[in-house]
Amino acid sequence: MAAKKGAAPAPLEPKVAKKLLDLLSTDNDFRRLFKKDAHAALVKAGYKAPAGTDPSTAAAVSGGACLQLKSGDRIAPKAQIVRDRAKLESKVTAVMHFEGAKLLKAD
Repeated sequence: MAAKKGAAPAPLEPKVAKKLLDLLSTDNDFRRLFKKDAHAALVKAGYKAPAGTDPSTAAAVSGGACLQLKSGDRIAPKAQIVRDRAKLESKVTAVMHFEGAKLLKAD
C-alpha cells in the first residue's frame, strides 16, 4: 500500500531494526552509508518498501527521512549504540515522527 501524503512512516520491523543496530555498532562502511543516505542503509539492513510505494517517497515511507542525520551531525559512537541498544530498538520499531535522527546522533 502506498503511504498517505504527510503520514508518519511505519515502524521498522524488529528484524530490520536489529540488523540496523548491529551494523551501526560494528561496520564502518555501513555507518558511512547511513550518515550519507539513511534510506539506502535501511534497505541494506533488510527494509522492503510496501508494494505500490512510489519511489519518490520511499525514504519517507521507510523512516529514512526520520533517521537522516543533518550534514554537520556526527553519528553516535559504536559504544553508545551498544550501550543504548534496548532504547534505540524500542524507538525505531515505533512511529518516529521525524525524531529518529536525534537517537543516533552523537551526544
